[in-house]
Amino acid sequence: MSSTTQYVTDSTATRQQQQRLSAAQAGLRLGERLRQLRVAAGMTQTDLAGERFSKEYVSQIERGKTRPTPETIQWLAQRLGVDAGFLANGVSADERGRVDAALARADALLEARRNDEALEEYERIRPAVLATGVPELEARALSGEATVRMRGGEVREAIGLLERARALSESTAFSDVERADVLFRLGVARFKLNSVQTAIALFDEALKVAERSEIPSDQLRSNILAWRSRCYARRRDLEAAREDVERALELAESLNDTRTAADVYFQASIIADREGHWVLARSYAERAKAAYEELSDRGNLGRLLNNLGGINFLLGHPDDALAFLKDAVRIALEVGNDAEAAHAVNGVAQVHLRTGDVARAEEQARYALKLLGNRVDEMHEIGNAQLVLGRALLEQDRLDEAEEAFNAGERAYDQMSSGSHRAEAWVAQGDLAARRGDDRTAARLYRQAADALQDVRF
Repeated sequence: MSSTTQYVTDSTATRQQQQRLSAAQAGLRLGERLRQLRVAAGMTQTDLAGERFSKEYVSQIERGKTRPTPETIQWLAQRLGVDAGFLANGVSADERGRVDAALARADALLEARRNDEALEEYERIRPAVLATGVPELEARALSGEATVRMRGGEVREAIGLLERARALSESTAFSDVERADVLFRLGVARFKLNSVQTAIALFDEALKVAERSEIPSDQLRSNILAWRSRCYARRRDLEAAREDVERALELAESLNDTRTAADVYFQASIIADREGHWVLARSYAERAKAAYEELSDRGNLGRLLNNLGGINFLLGHPDDALAFLKDAVRIALEVGNDAEAAHAVNGVAQVHLRTGDVARAEEQARYALKLLGNRVDEMHEIGNAQLVLGRALLEQDRLDEAEEAFNAGERAYDQMSSGSHRAEAWVAQGDLAARRGDDRTAARLYRQAADALQDVRF
């Protein structure tokens, strides 16, 4: 059994167990509320049942042996003279409205990428959300908090929150679109932990669930396709990546939604860049740039400028590339995103390396690694920065230090389980062996890299 299959099997069993436990607990709480309200109203089980139900049926509800339908809850609440929401969940409609409004404020902060404020708001309202006993509100809060934590690099913590949201979303109270949204966010988290195959499986499931829903979900489906495109690009399956991003673009352009369109144009630019279509990549990037400027989204604007820097270098404009990259660093540091700043700094290092300024390349690569630290969701960029550092050291004939950097890059790539990325490290190590005159070791490493790349689709 593959690790992905084992993960899905174990996760499904855990969710089913959580669902059964949650349903049983909810039934007991509802039954106890019904009994307390009936006694307070001075009614027997027979009185409450009236001519509609039997005494035994009311007894089963009170003992948590059966869960009444929404229509039955509404009828019982009218008989008892109470709010149906209070009978069902222990919270009145007014209280649910207050909690819903608080969640809306947190969601708005999340959408505006005011991440610290959003996290503070989600943490503040957590007790009130749990007190309502309403699964839809709890799942929404869990998903929102998970997204904020992912942005801050707390990916494993986010996965824990999303697994709880996923278990809740399996109940009949949720729509397929809501279920698909949780699956989508889980896929993003798994991608960030470099579990690419698991992420693809989650995106596949999310897309299937969204497409079977009668509720419109073009924005969600566009996001799923764009992120699945990232997975295929990480695996170097550029044909599949392009197909997904083209489908995502069709959906995004039909929505008239600036945010969704900007994100998909950005991903389309990355795929065109990987395929060597640099003029097209620049065109997509410039559309994304205009959209992010319209949205005043400084964080994504910084990421986009990093991308434009790389494209301009490939088009033969190193000075323009450095200008874009330095702006990207400045913006990322202004918004407090050290990881994105590191991406741009590493881009600066690569420009210096390829234009022969190896001392500055070394300086910038070390700075990028300092900014990245040991973030588990940045192993790809850590590996890149180590290889840039190693090549800068190699050009300075500091061979032992270069070997240390190349080995560190290979270890980072090992955590991604990506043969194509490990191949990059082996080529670099082969170049080092050749510089030392060890042609046998160099040939072995080059063959090893070639064998790894045979399994990669271009």
